[in-house]
Amino acid sequence: MRHFLPNSPFVGLLGVEVECLEAEEVTLRLPWRPELVTVDDMVHGGALAALADITAMTAAWCGTELPEQLRGVTTSLAMEFLAPANAQDLLAHGRPLRRGATLTSCEVDIVTTSGTPVAKALVNYKVG
Repeated sequence: MRHFLPNSPFVGLLGVEVECLEAEEVTLRLPWRPELVTVDDMVHGGALAALADITAMTAAWCGTELPEQLRGVTTSLAMEFLAPANAQDLLAHGRPLRRGATLTSCEVDIVTTSGTPVAKALVNYKVG
């Protein structure tokens, strides 16, 4: 995952960075920049949803043996927006809740760098 994420074009477009990769929790950072704004200095909800999706995918793959070619897909994503994210970096903490043979259920919490909750997502990701 540490090598895959920097080479993903969409991850690069958003500017998502790896903070921590462990088998049971990952943390990714979305650096704030004006291109992610919807109005004034508020980060667009679509950028938050993309961050949640990327974080869940990363959490689903961490702790598993990676094949030569990664193949997977998000099968569902439920998102709750809790507070606006204004002009600051965001951290997404992702954890696998249950790992099946091919489907992993993940929880993602998106917070400001000071710890204020911004969004929460439940995501199912199919590996392989």
